[in-house]
Amino acid sequence: MGKIKTYRWDAADHLKTDADIAAYLDAALQDGDPAVITAALGDIARAPGMTRIARQTGLGRESLYKALSPDGRPEFVTVAKVLRAIGLTLHATLSAPAP
Repeated sequence: MGKIKTYRWDAADHLKTDADIAAYLDAALQDGDPAVITAALGDIARAPGMTRIARQTGLGRESLYKALSPDGRPEFVTVAKVLRAIGLTLHATLSAPAP
């Protein structure tokens, strides 16, 4: 049997359309894990290029990489700026009646 060649998979390489990006973020939000949401935002920001997102948000590129990593803990203002830069907004829907 020959050697199996593997490649590193990067979600950012597959986020080609606005619909792809919105669906990816929606899935991360439905998961509910803050690390998953943060990592998804990082993938989404890298898709068009972190430099462009940094320029649009007025934040440092290195700071964005760090904040939007799976271990990052971005402030909400950072999340809001990134969402605005990529053209997304958040909406709330009632999932279950409050007790």
